[in-house]
Amino acid sequence: MKRNEEFAEGDFAERTDQAAESETLDPKLREALCNLKANVHAWSEAMLSRPQTLREVVVRRTWKLAAGWALGCVLVAGGISTGVYERHHQQELARIAAVREVDHQRQVAAERAREEEDFLAKVDSDVSREVPSAMEPLASLMTYDEAQ
Repeated sequence: MKRNEEFAEGDFAERTDQAAESETLDPKLREALCNLKANVHAWSEAMLSRPQTLREVVVRRTWKLAAGWALGCVLVAGGISTGVYERHHQQELARIAAVREVDHQRQVAAERAREEEDFLAKVDSDVSREVPSAMEPLASLMTYDEAQ
């Protein structure tokens, strides 16, 4: 009861608002609300001061303990599953990066092979000429005599 009085004394602004409202209310409604308030306070006091049986205390503590363990288990399971998911996600990202790297290496190797083939084809065409390209105009002026 002392706690309720301290709360009521400390909440002066609310009491003045209630007093202003109660002046504007119908007297019968005001009486009904006052009776309701008194009944609620009496019931609360009765519930707080009533003797509790050992069974009620044990049941309440058991439920609190069970709820605490359940919440703890949910938190642990959530933490573990989050860790497993993050690890799996990182492995998938690493696998995707490795596949991209392999594809990039293949593209670089294919490009390098094409460049080598082009270079070898150029060398082959340069080597297979009868006359070097700089001397071709002179070679067209010469007549080849196979008898000589």
